[in-house]
Amino acid sequence: MPTLVKQLRGIGGCTQPVRLDGHRVEHAVDARTGEIGRVLHRLDSASLPAGNLLVRCNNRRATRCPACAETYRRDTFHLITAGLRGGKGTPDTVTRHPKVFATFTAPGFGPVHNRPTDRRGTVRTCRCGLLHDADDESLGTPLDPTTYDYEGAVLWNAHAGILWRRFSIYLRREIAKRAGLTQRDFADFARVSFAKVAEFQKRGAVHFHAVIRIDGPDGGTSEPPSWATTELLADAITSATAKARVLGPVVDGRAHTFAFGEQLDVRPIRSADFEGATELTERAVASYIAKYATKGAEATTGALDRPLKFLAELAQLALSDHARRMVRTAWRLGAIKELGHLRLRAWAHMLGFRGHFSTKTRRYSTTLGVLRNARAEWRRAQASLDVVGEADTTLVLSHWVFAGTGLSAAEAWLAASLAPALGTEGEPTP
Repeated sequence: MPTLVKQLRGIGGCTQPVRLDGHRVEHAVDARTGEIGRVLHRLDSASLPAGNLLVRCNNRRATRCPACAETYRRDTFHLITAGLRGGKGTPDTVTRHPKVFATFTAPGFGPVHNRPTDRRGTVRTCRCGLLHDADDESLGTPLDPTTYDYEGAVLWNAHAGILWRRFSIYLRREIAKRAGLTQRDFADFARVSFAKVAEFQKRGAVHFHAVIRIDGPDGGTSEPPSWATTELLADAITSATAKARVLGPVVDGRAHTFAFGEQLDVRPIRSADFEGATELTERAVASYIAKYATKGAEATTGALDRPLKFLAELAQLALSDHARRMVRTAWRLGAIKELGHLRLRAWAHMLGFRGHFSTKTRRYSTTLGVLRNARAEWRRAQASLDVVGEADTTLVLSHWVFAGTGLSAAEAWLAASLAPALGTEGEPTP
């Protein structure tokens, strides 16, 4: 019988595992006749030390489960890196493809407390007249909450994903125009691949970080055309960003139109990884994007990382006044029938943002699913069972039902004592 320690080690430090009741039975099967023979192995949840089969929660949020979030971060790092320097099924030649790291910001909804810098990087005083520390809780909050456009900020978050899609369409058009091609013919010569992650600024507005690359027509496995350069790509991104617009709803007679903010940062990605370099290296980009893949709106709300069932729950949460106003605005807008498709109440804890935090084009590199399957195979190899007999094949019958989540007090104590040995990070990513 497996010990509780072994069972807890198996979930790699997960603090909110899924508990399952049921059984798993392995039968020997005669390959010639198909006859089901003796039982080779049987696993019953009742016979396990925890009384249930414990399965990782696989939550990407660091505030919910640090161990599973760390695994997600590592997977994202490898996914991004594979699209920059090859590996995981992507050829090494991808390093020669034109690629940039771009940051797309949200527009302004009113002046906020900040730490402006001059050309030399010296921090200057805020508009409020104070010189804020880097950890000042007032950073990102409005100078005058009564005039801040909370409605526009929430609706911007709700439409940010749509705006990104509109931008990606314009980007292909702009690249094709610079290459002297029609948009239809562009697909025969090149393809745009990208991987992006969403980040919440302290003011509660979403902006995007993205690796954008020009490939040949078959993606990362084919060489881009000779006219595809980093300079052409950067210029096309700038133009497409300026043209991308999304018409939003009309609320109380006010029409909303959404576009990216004026602060667009497009930087070439260099392959060199040398200390003290001024270039933006592949490793730095992958680490930066992976860092934000495990975060949500916590940069603004603090610890609001799950949906609200009732607005009254806000009274029990330690939120800043700014975050509270954002959530209340999303809740109020969610009651408007014409905005029902935005599901703003369901996403009030995300300040209206309802898109995926980490997305990529199909042929950018590998997928999170492939990485997870490789890790699952590695785990099965480590926990291979010693099967008695010489059966030609095995029939596995399993039946599991949900029995709850989390650890008991004793299990949590034991898991905490194992944390130093586990590193609360799970197995290494293959």
